[in-house]
Amino acid sequence: MRWSAQELSTEQTGALPGLARLNNLVRSVRTPEFAGITFHEVLAKSALNRVPGQSAMPFGWTINPYRGCSHACSYCFARPTHTYLDLDAGTDFDNEIIVKVNVAEVLRKELAKPGWGRHPVALGTNTDPYQRAEGRYRLMPGIIAALAQSGTPLSILTKGTLLRRDLDLLVEASEVVPVDLAMSIAIYDDELQQAVEPGTPSTAARLATVTAVRERGLDCSVFMMPILPFLTDTKAHLDAALRQARAAGASNIMYTALHLRPGVKDWYLQWLARDHPELMPRYQELYAKGAYAPKEYRIWLAARIKPLIRAHGLERGREDPATGGVRSSALGRPELGRPELARPEFARPPANPAAP
Repeated sequence: MRWSAQELSTEQTGALPGLARLNNLVRSVRTPEFAGITFHEVLAKSALNRVPGQSAMPFGWTINPYRGCSHACSYCFARPTHTYLDLDAGTDFDNEIIVKVNVAEVLRKELAKPGWGRHPVALGTNTDPYQRAEGRYRLMPGIIAALAQSGTPLSILTKGTLLRRDLDLLVEASEVVPVDLAMSIAIYDDELQQAVEPGTPSTAARLATVTAVRERGLDCSVFMMPILPFLTDTKAHLDAALRQARAAGASNIMYTALHLRPGVKDWYLQWLARDHPELMPRYQELYAKGAYAPKEYRIWLAARIKPLIRAHGLERGREDPATGGVRSSALGRPELGRPELARPEFARPPANPAAP
């Protein structure tokens, strides 16, 4: 489908005010393929983001090719990031997607600067780089190639089964730089999964993606994040989840209890009140004092899940404290990346058929 026929004007009546102020907005696009979703294509001024507050080496670096996410997870901690353009953290986050169409080109220029230290770069720690739109825009192949060509280690955390499209490229990149992959699979009850994260691939499809990654010789962590109090913290649910992750070939498991930051809490509790009103008093008590579940709950959860992790022959993986993603296997290695080993094919970014 030619998306140009679906182009909208940001000057039209009712245009979103934050987007109308952008001086790097190329166009806004709607298409029947993505009913109810508007894509706002922008020219990124930068690609690499340094995580603030990290004073010690190695620094945390991320890339976010998209802002907003059609996965529509009601608990997503990144929702408040949408408010910088006068978009709300609820429906707009799910349906108004910012696409940085030139992100790979900008990234290559940044990685070529003499001062770039080839620190590990994380993708998927804010919004998902393999959400549905990636099937159209194909931003990730260019990003992966740019990082590998420069000798920069990378990690990817995703709920998107579209990761499988790029496995050949990721395997090739892993021969040059450390590549660390993780699949986020928090909910192993199909009905609950579709209710709380309606835009995501099924749990079965994500587990199959873990298997596909492992069959290609790469490790793949499984993030059981977040564990939802009184919904997915039963022993039966945790046991079933770990059994399925083990069968899929998960390299290790990472977990944490749900946290509800301002801007996320209201949206999640709105879903909870609609689907599980009986739990509202318990949640209001549990999260009365802050965004994180109380220490007592976290101790209780650890005591419940750790024996199950051991029983299934898994181990707890290590989360990167800077980015919140999977910890790069490059950390602690003095060379980090080896750009002199980069293959010639990584020097040529793949074509982007969606570029305007």
